[in-house]
Amino acid sequence: MTTMDIVFRYGTHPNQDVLTALSGAREVYGIRRLQFDRERQTVLVEYDATRLTGAAVTSLMRRAGLDVVEEMSLIPPPPA
Repeated sequence: MTTMDIVFRYGTHPNQDVLTALSGAREVYGIRRLQFDRERQTVLVEYDATRLTGAAVTSLMRRAGLDVVEEMSLIPPPPA
């Protein structure tokens, strides 16, 4: 198993229907964890890269109804 993390910034806060669909996404073989940061409007997805690709995870989030705006870098930019 190769665990990977991907962070998405979303536009609108997910409603109950989206959260229900995302809880179902956790049942997808390879999705290990979802962690929301409501203040930053991000969700961190931990997944098994031997089972899924980053593109598949992005598609899964969008199909669940999450308003994905962008994929964010886990590495902070260097100081100016």
